Order: sequence, then C-alpha cells, then structure tokens
Amino acid sequence: MASRKMIFITGIAGFIGSNLVLELLKSSNQFNIIGLDNMNDYYDVSLKDYRLNQIEEASQVSKSSWSFIKGDLAEKSLIDSIFEKYRPDIVVNLAAQAGVRYSITNPDAYINSNMIGFFNILEACRQYPVEHLVYASSSSVYGSNKKVPYAVEDKVDNPVSLYAATKKSNELFAHAYSKLYDIPTTGLRFFTVYGPAGRPDMAYFGFTNKLKNRETIEIFNYGNCKRDFTFVDDIVEGVKRVMFGAPEKVTGEDGLPVPPYAVYNIGNSQPENLLDFVTILQEELIRAGVLPEDYDFESHKKLVPMQPGDVPITFADTTALEEQFGFKPNTDLRTGLRKFAEWYREFYK
Repeated sequence: MASRKMIFITGIAGFIGSNLVLELLKSSNQFNIIGLDNMNDYYDVSLKDYRLNQIEEASQVSKSSWSFIKGDLAEKSLIDSIFEKYRPDIVVNLAAQAGVRYSITNPDAYINSNMIGFFNILEACRQYPVEHLVYASSSSVYGSNKKVPYAVEDKVDNPVSLYAATKKSNELFAHAYSKLYDIPTTGLRFFTVYGPAGRPDMAYFGFTNKLKNRETIEIFNYGNCKRDFTFVDDIVEGVKRVMFGAPEKVTGEDGLPVPPYAVYNIGNSQPENLLDFVTILQEELIRAGVLPEDYDFESHKKLVPMQPGDVPITFADTTALEEQFGFKPNTDLRTGLRKFAEWYREFYK
C-alpha cells in the first residue's frame, strides 16, 4: 500500500486555504495534512475560527489526518523545524498579506509575509527536497496591461501596487530556485476569488455589510471596472489538480536542469461589469432575506473615481490550465453569489 502524501499548506485559516483542506479531507485518497496560519487580525478573526472549526468537523469523518500549527511564515526557525519534522511531499503556499489598498498604507506586512515568508519556504524546500511547491500568485501582476485577456506569456514588469510587486517577485524567486536546485514549482495567478466565508475586505463582502447597514457603497471608476470573478470552488479544483501535476524534471543541452517551473491563470474568463455584479448581488441578498424586498438600492450607491493601485479590468486566459489539466473554471456569477448570500444569512443570522 502506497504511503500517504504529506502535504504542508500555509494560510490554512484563510479563504482559499481552508476550502482546499476541506476538499482534500473529503477525498477518497488519504493524506497527512499539516496547516500553518498566524491568525492575524487583518480582518475579523472569528471568520478564521469559523473556517478552522469547519475543518475540525470534517476531519472527524475523514480518512486523512490533519494538524494545525499557529505560527508565522516569516519565522525561519519555525518553517525549518516544520520541514525537518514532517518532511512534506507537497507544499502549497497560500499564506500572504493580501489586498491592493492595504499595501499602500501598511507596506511592512507585505515584505514580511510575501517576500521573507516565501523566501523561507523556498529555502526549506531546498534543504528538505519536495515533490512540488505550489504557491499563490495574483492577477495583480498584470498591472494595467492593455492586452486582454491576460495570458501567462504576457510581460508583467509594470506592477501598480506593492502587493502586485511582491507577487511578481515570488514568481522570480521560484524560477531561480527551480533552476538552481531543480525544485518543481508552480505559481497560480488567482483572479478575484469570491464565495461563502470569503474575505471581508473584498468588494462583494464589504458591499453586503454596507447595504445591510443602510450605508452607501462606492463603486470605483464610475462603474466602468470589469473583474474576472472566480468562485472559490473553481479555484480549489484548479489548485488540487495542479498540486499532483508537478512540472517535469528534465536536463537541458548544457547538462544542467531545465527549470521545472510553471505559472497558470485560474479565472472564470468572463469579466463582469462592476455595476452588473452589484445588481446581481443585491438581487441575491434580497432573495436570501439579507435585505428587505423593497430595498432602495439606487439611494445607497455612489459612483466614484478609480482608487490608486486599482486596474480597470482583469480577464484570464486559461488556455494553459485547460491544456495541461483539462480544467476550466465555469461557475456563473449568480450561482456563486447565491451561495454567498445564503451563507451570509446563516453566519450573521
């Protein structure tokens, strides 16, 4: 009988991390899952506790095992000790300081988590070789590229936020370590992830909170933004497939390793206008009973200029993901927002 894969996932109490663990725990395959999270208060920690509780419940009936370590990615000695003790086969680095606007006011958090933290992971993968390192990148790396849809072959040398710059740096770091040490690495550029128990700093969640409190929501770029909204289940399915499909190790003509390195977009490939998005969100919030039937939506919205660090459109070309893994995200916006609205009603009663 084949031994269980040891999987180390960082950011396990985060939105994507927690959903990935839940999916792995449901699998008929058996894994040993180690999760790390620092449980910081960038947003409401009760949401992170809720996600951990969901994992705990799922683990009770799962054939796989899981254990949680509270700690920070930037603590090199902690990361080294985890690798030394558990010797993970697959590493999924989802821990990061997220958010474009927060990076303008709190840059230190991004350098610690996204740069130093990721470097610590790479160094540990060098000292304790792994089958595959998968890490979260972001559609933000495309900056304000005029060409759409964004393809992984496009140049991404003009970030418009520090957050985007740190994510691009992760890809550069990974390429160097793949070349130098033959470490298989795959970066995943996520496109505007949403869904139940998501991040409260994301627009759809913030809009919901404000509409419920009868506050005015601000719609940037006068509503002329388009986002490639991607439902969290689609993101998780993409991550899961990629995890077990590491880039091949091959030797080049020079006798040195060809970097076993890959980058993929994971997005819905269907940008939605922000005004249309907000209209569907409002309809689903009314349907779920979060907002009353007669809610006066028009009096609670305000069109405002673009924010620093924002981009007018995100649009994923997912051809490479489809060709390599036979997968394309396809959850439509109304279905995804309906699930979010129903979860919101239950969570906040």
